Amino acid sequence: MPDAKILIVDDHEDTLYALESALAPLGYRLGRATNGDDALKQVLRGQVGLLLLDVRMPGVSGLDVVRYMRRVEQTQHIPVVLLTGFGLDHLLTSAAFGLGVADLVVKPIDPWALRTKVRYLYDAHQRFLDLEQELRDLRALVKGRTDADGPAPRAPALPHPDSRPPVRRTGRAHEAELEQERT
Repeated sequence: MPDAKILIVDDHEDTLYALESALAPLGYRLGRATNGDDALKQVLRGQVGLLLLDVRMPGVSGLDVVRYMRRVEQTQHIPVVLLTGFGLDHLLTSAAFGLGVADLVVKPIDPWALRTKVRYLYDAHQRFLDLEQELRDLRALVKGRTDADGPAPRAPALPHPDSRPPVRRTGRAHEAELEQERT
């Protein structure tokens, strides 16, 4: 997902504009949605690498969007930052973090802090996706070899460099050897 966008979801146009302006200097592709239904449609179409999502919207709320995303394999690992203009309370915080959101931010948002969070979360998610793809490629390569060649031959086990059992020495001869080693 090299050109994954950051999807900004809020039911207020002025908030969408402010968030887009704050994130524009990062140079990432930005998308927008004004309700939870549109957000879900865009997320399910793919190409979303991070979601900035208002908690309280008419119709489908931000928490509802996250609940649905976490049940779908293709969207369950997309990082989500929830935004709220109503302050934090215990119920919202526990519900949000219980659903695995990356952060919960109170509006008005500090643009510098938001850019830092977004850059970190987006880049970490892209690295995660790259590693997943590399793992799939390696599994396919190993599977292709074993399918074509039969089971992969096992390399013989190498002996330990000193595989002889230690000789237990006792008596005066052993004491004399130890004394020589000390001097």
